[in-house]
Amino acid sequence: MKTIAINGSPRKGWNTHILVEEALKGAASKGSETELVNLYDLNFKGCISCFACKQRGGKSLGRCAAGDDLKPVLDRIHTCDALIIGSPIYISEVTAAVRALFERLTFQYITYSKDRKTFFTRRVPTALIYTMNVSESAIESMGYAEKFKFYEDRFNQIIGPAKTLVSTETWQTTDYSKYEMTMFDGEARKKRRDEIFPQDKQKAFELGAGLI
Repeated sequence: MKTIAINGSPRKGWNTHILVEEALKGAASKGSETELVNLYDLNFKGCISCFACKQRGGKSLGRCAAGDDLKPVLDRIHTCDALIIGSPIYISEVTAAVRALFERLTFQYITYSKDRKTFFTRRVPTALIYTMNVSESAIESMGYAEKFKFYEDRFNQIIGPAKTLVSTETWQTTDYSKYEMTMFDGEARKKRRDEIFPQDKQKAFELGAGLI
């Protein structure tokens, strides 16, 4: 068994990275071999709509043809047994790097056939982990529930059964007074980091273990 985890945050050692690593530990606890990819270490772009992945008789049919740093990662995901993707929410969306990954990973398998078939013939269970400023109570009213469902549905359709974990009201910096962030209570966020975030870490561990 091989589990690949994608840290889609540019901030190593912070919320998203920590939860992704906890999910990997969960997969490892069930005997899976694990790999962590820090997405912001790679040089790549989103889909360029070259359609090489859909060209009949082409050498890249069903696979992304772009030859950049993401290509070998996509190749390893193609044969993995479980997948973990983590992203902070920036301006109401996943990070630009995660969106580019989503385009490249899923579009290569999509066809425009009338029967809606895909080129990916296996089912790979996937964990989607998000970290964000928004409170849990505001997720529905601010439209995030619908957004998270969109990504979960797309992975269910193309890659395999997906489950979502959301960590809310996250601690962003060790000193809020240095920044124009007065809408947040830094001490309250630190208290939440100490008391609630460990619960999110346990949930991430269990989510990763449940993939195997």
